[in-house]
Parts: sequence; C-alpha cells; structure tokens
Amino acid sequence: MEQRLADKVIVISGGTKGVGRAFAERCGIEGAKVVIGGRDESASKEALRNIRIYGSDGIFVYTDLLKVDDCRNLFDQAYKKFGKIDGFFNYAGVTPVSPLDSCDEETFDWVMDVNFKACFFCCQQAVKYMRMNGGGSIVLTGSAHAWGGQKDRAAYACSKGVLRTLMEHIAHQYATEKIRCNYLTLGWTPTEGEVSLRKSQGESEAELRRRAAGILPMGRMCERTDYLEGLVYMFSDASSMMTGSTFRITAGEYI
Repeated sequence: MEQRLADKVIVISGGTKGVGRAFAERCGIEGAKVVIGGRDESASKEALRNIRIYGSDGIFVYTDLLKVDDCRNLFDQAYKKFGKIDGFFNYAGVTPVSPLDSCDEETFDWVMDVNFKACFFCCQQAVKYMRMNGGGSIVLTGSAHAWGGQKDRAAYACSKGVLRTLMEHIAHQYATEKIRCNYLTLGWTPTEGEVSLRKSQGESEAELRRRAAGILPMGRMCERTDYLEGLVYMFSDASSMMTGSTFRITAGEYI
C-alpha cells in the first residue's frame, strides 16, 4: 500500500485522545513520524507503540497548553528529534458548558487560552520550522459551533470562530512560502470529552448516540475514523494547492 505521508514529520497537539490520537496512529500507517503533544503520557505510550508496530516512529512531548513556553517546546523537541517539521494538526481543545449569561471570566479565559492562544503560538512555531523545510501544512480543528453558535457553548463557539480567521491569515500570509493552512470542521463526535460531559449531565453514551441520530441529517454521530481520510489528504502532497479552505465533515450539521 502506498504510504501517502511517507517521511513526513507531523506534530499533533492533543494527540493522546480522540481524533488526535486516531490520526497519530494513522500517520504511522501512512509512513509519517509523529510528535504527540499532550499531558497523558500513558495514552501516548500506547499510541507510540502502535505507530512503531506500523514501522514508523514518534515521540511524546509533555505539553501544558496554558503555557506558551510548552507550546514552543513541543516544536523545538520535534525539530531536535527529526530535523524538520512538515505538518501541524491543532486538535487540542476544551468544550465546557458556557452560555453567555452565566459564563464566568475563569471559564472564558480557560477556553480562549487553550483553544485560541495556544493554537496561535503553536502556529507561530510551526511556521518558524516549516520555513526551514520549504513549506508545510497546518490544519486547525474547527467546529460547526463556529457557524451555529448552538446553545450552551458561547465561549467555545467564539474560540472556534476566531480560529477560522487565524487560518485565513496564515493562508494569505505564508502562501508564497508554501506554508498552507486549512480548517477542518468536525461534527458531533463521541470523544472522551464529549461522553464525559454528557455523563456529568446524566446522559449515557448510548442515550447521547440515540439523541444525536435523531438530530443529525445523516442519521448518526461522526466517529473518529470518519475524519482520517480527510486529514491524510490535507497533510499529503495531493493537497499541495489547497490553502485557506474550510473542509467540513459534520454528518450534515449546519450545511
């Protein structure tokens, strides 16, 4: 099988859980070396074990996204280990309940610091190293909330909306340097964080899936694997002329 990401070095923030981890392991299958940023070293070791079984390699870099120095260190360690950076997948994010009328300053700052500020400075480092390699691909994780502003997610929706603007800036600013940036809009997905949140509200995963199936036009929630082909494409040479784009995989949500 052709390895579409052969010899590329891809950094993933939030690569220990959810779609980030699923893509980290897919990178191994596709021949890429993976740098996983996150806080769960145990989960990272499992992912790296699988990546090595597939014949590739990777490292874990402990990263507290509330610390800009940690964001910078993630890329410094990636470059130190592998000598280049070809891709950055900004997956990490938090999604607390935060309607406008009750969102406190602490929650607002947490959401914006993790979802936007950390991404901003990670992208700054990604650009720094991609310049040395003659280009690269950045994919920012978006959400249908950026368009819909659905109930109970004011701060989260705002953070995902501002990432669209950041994506467009990077695309415009660095296209001549062959540094691309695109926005992947994820749909409603039963990740660890989503399931945990719903359980805290008294809803089981099975109940969540049934409720979502009745709401989403395509009749089911998106699974982590539903995004992998799109991600491989956006990081591969096949998408070399794609930048400044919004790529939606949402089961029809907010078409």
